[in-house]
Amino acid sequence: MWLLFAILSSIFAALTSILAKVGIDGVNSNLATAIRTVVVLVMAWAMVFLTNTQSGIAEISKKSWMFLILSGIATGASWLCYYKALQMGDASKVVPIDKLSVVITLILAFTFLHEQFTMKSIIGSILITAGTLFMVL
Repeated sequence: MWLLFAILSSIFAALTSILAKVGIDGVNSNLATAIRTVVVLVMAWAMVFLTNTQSGIAEISKKSWMFLILSGIATGASWLCYYKALQMGDASKVVPIDKLSVVITLILAFTFLHEQFTMKSIIGSILITAGTLFMVL
């Protein structure tokens, strides 16, 4: 089931980039990010209430709160930078560079989460990086 959601995530991420590039025309990138964020906020809380999981908020640990807040800050910073880059550059160049986050995530997961970094991971990371450079240069 995780694979289905991962595939759907990539499809929606691709749509996000194209829709954002069209929608950001003539709009301040920070304002566009704020509008997008409000929509995401409403959708996320709607899912919480539709699935009746709002009672779980009291059970969240302080550690989880801290890391969820930090993750939110990182997401906000990523979106602000992404929209500014999309506004200034071609989607066909911005998006591949943004997807270097895959390689950075693998490195961070290995470093901080002590996840396995296999030869397959190393080769994949090299290929993603090379492919990104090939696409944008």
